[in-house]
Amino acid sequence: MKFLDLAKVYVRSGSGGGGAVSFRREKYIEYGGPNGGDGGDGGNVIVETVEGLNTLIDFRYQQHFFAKSGQPGMGQQRTGKNGDDILLRVPVGTEVLDEDEETVLADMTEVGQKFVLAQGGNGGWGNLHFKSSTNQAPRRANPGQPGVERTIWLRLKLIADAGLLGLPNAGKSTFLAATSNARPKIADYPFTTMHPNLGVVGVDNVEFVVADIPGLIEGASEGKGIGDRFLGHVERCAVLLHLIDGTSDDVAADYKTIITELENYGGELAFKPRVTVLNKVDAIEAKDVKKKVKVLEKASGGAVMPMSGVARDGVQNVLRALRAEIDDNRLREKRLTEEPEAWRP
Repeated sequence: MKFLDLAKVYVRSGSGGGGAVSFRREKYIEYGGPNGGDGGDGGNVIVETVEGLNTLIDFRYQQHFFAKSGQPGMGQQRTGKNGDDILLRVPVGTEVLDEDEETVLADMTEVGQKFVLAQGGNGGWGNLHFKSSTNQAPRRANPGQPGVERTIWLRLKLIADAGLLGLPNAGKSTFLAATSNARPKIADYPFTTMHPNLGVVGVDNVEFVVADIPGLIEGASEGKGIGDRFLGHVERCAVLLHLIDGTSDDVAADYKTIITELENYGGELAFKPRVTVLNKVDAIEAKDVKKKVKVLEKASGGAVMPMSGVARDGVQNVLRALRAEIDDNRLREKRLTEEPEAWRP
């Protein structure tokens, strides 16, 4: 299944059915009176998150979604049938954006969550509603309300606990393949990863989800390379794993390149907790490893962990560091969501 994380969709809710103008005309009944029924309500357009989806590819082949209109009212006080709703099924983590691609209408983060994109029009009143003491035979009825037509964007942001960052060929896919059952493409040329990959990683009997996105290069925020369009998939992560290629001639410059692109991207991504790792240490001398670790620690202002994804040296230590950051993030979120205790003397 091809990965698609952005889709443009046109939706229209159903119009309400018109009310009926009708009068009772029955044998042996002297005074009939009005008996026009109401029109049915138009159908809604609803977005719902479901399990088993991780792409918006279905919206590549169908972009128009129109709900049914309500049926008109009829005589004998018969109300028209309501129009059927139409349901757009999306994966968890989908954002619903307005036509400007900036205004967030809904953030779908839980399975079963629903959001009404377009409300159906109300059905019109039949002439029975307009009967009064001074108007015994009203000959008017309301038309149904028109439906709502709008253009929206669906943007998928994968939900993962940790996100992988780095230049192309920094070893992100190798790390994911070594620590999970995911099988991303691995090769000795840049941009082997063209779409995000997810893997379930386990350490000390605890599992968490890691997201691998295509590598960034200098100028990605300006559209160079694949650009920064996939950075949205690590926005929800609790921690970022920044991998630096240990065989690079200037590891500090590689580190600053990624940080600069994060800052240019904006939002809170540049301020998320990070675990910085010098990767591919099996390919360089031990003395060079120590030297490059010190250079990176000076550039990053924090600790740097050496690791080899191929030889799996230091992988467990990195996973434990990621788990610690994820646990801390969950504790912070729990404190924010918990209601403060009521004051007591």
